[in-house]
Amino acid sequence: MDRPRIREKFSLKHRKLALGAGAFLLLSGVAFAIAKLEPGAPAVARAQLYLDEVKEGTLERKVRGPGTLQPREARWLSTRADARVDRILVRAGETVEPDTVIVQLSNPEVERAADAATLEVAAARAEFAAARLELESQRLDRRSSLAEARATAESARLQAVAEQRAYEQGAVSELQTARSKIEAAQLSERAGIEQQRLAALDSAVGAQLEARQARLRQLERAAEESRLAADSLQVRAGLAGVVQSVPVQEGQQLAAGANVARVAKPGTLYAELRIPELDARDLAPGLPAVIDMRDRLVRGRVVRVDPAVTAGAVKVEVDFDEPLPTQARADLSIDGTIAIETLKNVRFVGRPVGAQSGSATTVFRAKPGDSVAERVAVKFGKASVNQIVVLEGLEPGDIVALADTTQWSGKDRLVID
Repeated sequence: MDRPRIREKFSLKHRKLALGAGAFLLLSGVAFAIAKLEPGAPAVARAQLYLDEVKEGTLERKVRGPGTLQPREARWLSTRADARVDRILVRAGETVEPDTVIVQLSNPEVERAADAATLEVAAARAEFAAARLELESQRLDRRSSLAEARATAESARLQAVAEQRAYEQGAVSELQTARSKIEAAQLSERAGIEQQRLAALDSAVGAQLEARQARLRQLERAAEESRLAADSLQVRAGLAGVVQSVPVQEGQQLAAGANVARVAKPGTLYAELRIPELDARDLAPGLPAVIDMRDRLVRGRVVRVDPAVTAGAVKVEVDFDEPLPTQARADLSIDGTIAIETLKNVRFVGRPVGAQSGSATTVFRAKPGDSVAERVAVKFGKASVNQIVVLEGLEPGDIVALADTTQWSGKDRLVID
């Protein structure tokens, strides 16, 4: 009668042992799985990581940068001398003609200097005219003396010839004939000396006149500069266009060379983009571009790439192939995208934060359907605006975190919620 009860107790004991062993194995498996995930792996929301899938195919490589519209024909107007702003006659945005006075300046010293220079030039011209008349009179006197000496010498020569004939006929003594010949020779030599003195006087007169004329030109040039400085007190537009800015105020004291106003000719605008230097390596004139003017896209073409780097960017000029909208104006903020090339049969993914062309870095990668992202080393190739070529480390279909993951720099795994 007691055997069935003993067997029942023994079977119950084995059942409890089996359940305990099963529970232990289950807990061990869970603990092993958790340990495998890495202790402390943070959980991150999917939207926070900006996940993208690695693809394979054709990639349109582009670069993008901000910029502004600039006038092709513009002019900064500046002062020639220190001056004070008296009146601002034209404000920014107004249309002007070449002779329109934009700003009225004043400097009494400049005006007095211009008047004094004008009077000095007038006096120098009068002195030059008087000196020329005086020197010309001296030249005429010398020519008269030369003519008289030549006439006297010719008369003495004729006298000597006549007396030589008379001597041959015995009508005049040999002594008289000799004296006539000597006198004729002496007077001829005197005429030659007068000729030399006239030539020397001509050279001296020419040199004096040239010196006085050079001095006069110097004074005229100085007077012109003074007059230009005085005229510059009325700051004129110089071209037909629109005033872009007038960065001065009435009563302000300006130094020589200070900018007073900027005038631009409308209808000749171009786009000036600032492309990050690491993205500007393959830029060249002729590449197509699209300029975003906030409410309209306008196509254009690269015409110039600045060889220098300024503040980490390269300036690129783009001329437009299409008419600009009516609201387009100088200094309007824009964005531009330039198409560089088409890459075929390449692996590419969205551009992670900080990823550059030809760089090697690490990213968090998850396999399709997996909720755990692991840090892997990746080598990138050429970059586009929002995408970049993958050379090593990723396969098509992999899921990559594009967001900034520096806050998890010490972690090798992330759990994607």
